[in-house]
Amino acid sequence: MHKDTDPAVIVGIDTHADTHHLAVITSYGRPLVDLKIPATPAGYRQALDTITKYPRVDKVGIECTGSYGAGITREFTAAGYRVVEVNRPNKFDRRRQGKTDQFDAYVAAEAVLSGRATAIPKSNDGLVQSLRVLRTTRTSAVRDRTATINQITTMLVAGPDNLREKYRGLTTAKLITTLAATRPPAEPITASESTAVALRLLARRYKFLNEQATDLTHQITRLLKEHAPALMDVYGAGPDSIAQLLITAGDNPERLRSERHFAALAGASPIPASSGKTNRHRLNRGGDRQANSALHRIILVRMHYEQRTRDYVERRIDEGKSKREIMRCLKRYLARELFPLIVATLKPVQSRSSA
Repeated sequence: MHKDTDPAVIVGIDTHADTHHLAVITSYGRPLVDLKIPATPAGYRQALDTITKYPRVDKVGIECTGSYGAGITREFTAAGYRVVEVNRPNKFDRRRQGKTDQFDAYVAAEAVLSGRATAIPKSNDGLVQSLRVLRTTRTSAVRDRTATINQITTMLVAGPDNLREKYRGLTTAKLITTLAATRPPAEPITASESTAVALRLLARRYKFLNEQATDLTHQITRLLKEHAPALMDVYGAGPDSIAQLLITAGDNPERLRSERHFAALAGASPIPASSGKTNRHRLNRGGDRQANSALHRIILVRMHYEQRTRDYVERRIDEGKSKREIMRCLKRYLARELFPLIVATLKPVQSRSSA
């Protein structure tokens, strides 16, 4: 057992793709040691061996806990250390003192010591991580699918007259099916033949991406129905919106200190915007913009189809509120409604993953 008289130390880790740099300072800021380690399991063990030489480790500050530092974050968390997420050093300090990995590691430790870094990192090992990888892949598939159909449309508009007339007026589904089934020449010569070959390939690419997006949507929906049925029952919330809100919250619910914290995280907290005789608030432009977009989609559905929300909108319009101000209020109410459901969803998942 460690003695209370042992001096406490703070660890800072600067992370990169292939190597990490670790620095240790005392509780009053004196540098003790720093070393460079490979970003491998062997390197993580070397870092842990270095830290165990100090009887009392207060906190471990790690940069990029969700990307380059994800592996070493999991190792230190599993070893029982209190890990804190650290932002990159500010540009002013870098211009004034230069940029080295050693400097960044000490700055990470000093950020923890000063209290500038307090955020608990996402654990990235449960339901949320599963949703993250699936949704990220689906998002790229949908983006590329949209780019593909736009390319097909542009090619037909600027293409030869015979092709443009042949496919005029077809719906997207019919157009893709027809183009994918064409048999253009294997070795095109004319512009019309080359365009036909390109259109066939693009149509097949669209079908492939569409199948991927559909399958990934099914996988996301299956996970949410199994682990988050209460969230799926929220009026106006679809699987894509719910998945994004859970991703923003993270696997470990202790990161969310209150529903106000979650609202700020989702960019739905009110910001004072008063001037002179005007007393008003505006929407917070900070936070996770994708989470704010998810709240926005849910509110749009409610404003169109939910009678309770429609009555609220009419009442606030009569009070002189603009549509933008009304949506800001609705997003804040929605964040308050979703917060206990998100926490209740993540806690059982966290308990199962740690068991």
